[in-house]
Amino acid sequence: MAYKNFKVETDAEGIALVTWDIPGRSMNVLDETSTNELDAIVKDTTADAAVKGVVITSAKEAFCAGADLSMLEGMNQAYAKVFKEQGETAANQMLFEQSRRFSQVLRSIETSGKPWAAAINGLALGGGFEITLCCHYRVAAENPKTRLGLPEVKVGLFPGAGGTQRVPRLVPPQDAMTILLKGDPVTIEKAKALNLIHAIVPAGDLIKAAKDWIKGGGKAVAPWDEKGFKLPGGPVFSKAGMMMFPAGNAIYRRETYDNYPAARAIMSCVYEGLQLPIDAALRVESRYFTSVLRSKEAAAMIRSLFLSMQELNKGARRPKDVPPTKVKKIAVIGAGFMGASVGYVSARAGLDVVLIDRDQESADKGKAHAQKAIEDQIKKGRAKPADAEALLARITATPDYAALKDVDLVIEAVFEDRKVKAETFAKAQQYLKPDVIFASNTSTLPITSLAEGFKDQGKFVGIHFFSPVEKMMLVEIILGKNTGDVALATALDYVRTIGKTPIVVNDSRGFFANRCVGRYVAEGNEMFLEGVPPAMIENCAKMAGMPVGPLSLSDEVALDLGLKIMRATEADLGPNAINPDQKKLMVEMVEKQGRLGRKNSKGFYDYPEKGKGQKSLWPGLSALQPKQLDPDTLDVEELKQRFLVVQAVEAARTVEDHVITDPREADVGSILGFGFAPFTGGTLSYIDFMGTKKFVELCHKLEAKYGSRFTPPKLLEEMAAKGETFYGRFAPKKSAAA
Repeated sequence: MAYKNFKVETDAEGIALVTWDIPGRSMNVLDETSTNELDAIVKDTTADAAVKGVVITSAKEAFCAGADLSMLEGMNQAYAKVFKEQGETAANQMLFEQSRRFSQVLRSIETSGKPWAAAINGLALGGGFEITLCCHYRVAAENPKTRLGLPEVKVGLFPGAGGTQRVPRLVPPQDAMTILLKGDPVTIEKAKALNLIHAIVPAGDLIKAAKDWIKGGGKAVAPWDEKGFKLPGGPVFSKAGMMMFPAGNAIYRRETYDNYPAARAIMSCVYEGLQLPIDAALRVESRYFTSVLRSKEAAAMIRSLFLSMQELNKGARRPKDVPPTKVKKIAVIGAGFMGASVGYVSARAGLDVVLIDRDQESADKGKAHAQKAIEDQIKKGRAKPADAEALLARITATPDYAALKDVDLVIEAVFEDRKVKAETFAKAQQYLKPDVIFASNTSTLPITSLAEGFKDQGKFVGIHFFSPVEKMMLVEIILGKNTGDVALATALDYVRTIGKTPIVVNDSRGFFANRCVGRYVAEGNEMFLEGVPPAMIENCAKMAGMPVGPLSLSDEVALDLGLKIMRATEADLGPNAINPDQKKLMVEMVEKQGRLGRKNSKGFYDYPEKGKGQKSLWPGLSALQPKQLDPDTLDVEELKQRFLVVQAVEAARTVEDHVITDPREADVGSILGFGFAPFTGGTLSYIDFMGTKKFVELCHKLEAKYGSRFTPPKLLEEMAAKGETFYGRFAPKKSAAA
């Protein structure tokens, strides 16, 4: 029988080689066709007496990147249709049967009575890795880049085709829980040490090794189908089990605050499944999977963290008529912490970098940052000494602006001060070749006004990195009023080269990310001035889903920088643009107490020397509060809501102000840029999934109590009256550049 996505060849010794190769795709993904064809292959090879065993592999560089998540969107649409036509019970049953289909196909491999060997030639993630787990033997080709894992939890799902049952039957419970709940892929060496795969062989011997195992009498029975099978960590109700599960619950709560239904379902699947025979356990897993699939958290996370992110990474916002730009050499002016980091990530991506600062010593300091960063990677085994040598050879540190003469892109990363930036532009322009693109890494100053100091404003663009640059995956590209398409395309191509995710926003003070995160930090300050205990401010923010509390974030950003931004805003827009009480608090902290944040080891927190304990809230904070409220009288839910609503309503204002023109960018930008509660899908998805009408009502309730920062913009009032959503009214264009 001929298949579309697979090729099946049976050799003279009766071993069928099943090669997965979806036409027209660079990677295999698990879609409906692949599931149906795999099912047919299992039935055919099982029924064919001439077939003695089966080897499954891939013709692509990777084995399989996981499930096609757009298929799940289709399942949810089908669910809604059946729900409407036949009611909830019928819809639930339909979704249960559909979502467990792949799990049943994999179980049929395991119980086929024929030995199946997985020849893992490269990356195997999610459903792709689950295919290998149901095979009786797993052998991987030597490749330092290969990763194996189950990352579903990162997009609001969990492995629903046996992953939560097979992994804890192969691996000790603590390791199994880490694999499932963190979702981080592992190297093949780690996978072998954990017993997830059986062998690692040279790439040229992969298929032979898999066939040899079958020829050598490989058993067609999974360990858990054998009589007398024992779990790696012992039964759930044993001393070891009791050490694992109660502690696991506490860790789960600490890490998630119960905001992630998928993570909770993983805990339940493993706990319940390990007490049952495998077939019943797989049924339990499928029931939980059906339930999680219907959750708004899964829908929001799949849309923002998988589909939208993929579209933005592929160039959804790139001007279609601009040919690919070739940035080979860049210059970074300003080799401080931010500039040095931008230089490092650019050199790491293979670009030549010129680091310019006021004198040789400062420029060298910037290059030394790159040296330290790559040495840290070598210590962690993520890079080799030869990589360091090559990377450092690509970076030239100099105070001489004449070195700009042959660069393709200049990124200015000097001090956040109009005068300093204008001087930098004036110095640089005389050396630039005619077609060079000039970018400012400003975090708040409007690009249009900065561009006034530049002779060709069409070639001037904002490229705003987030700190620490090495870790933060988002880059905000800001269009000034006169920024041209070539400048935008160049910025997007550069961001893609360095492996970051771009969002494109129009010009305004603070752009998108800093406008929203500024509200979050300010809300923490408001609560502080109201008399809410500082520990409660931090804990409620984390309970709401934020990665760090607002006081901690202020310290990371630096309190003196916050004060500088306040003063610059006041100078540009007048005294009403800032909150005088918050300014007074910052002046007290920075100028009177000398507390600048993490950078001088004292801010809202005290920071001990490295290796001498954890940071702790400064005991002197209460003396700076005008009053202190009794924590038992405070509404925790309302505090949590304030943190998310104040950011989401600001995001809605950025849409009204035409700063954000595509809801995908607000959602992806808010999660990657400042960690807005990922389970909500981002700032605009938070509003959409709550419902605009309900969100506006909540805004008015908070506005009556706390003031105009919660006032919904006219656009939101109008949308609420019509029952509109952001993804409905501002539906993103689906076409993406390759």
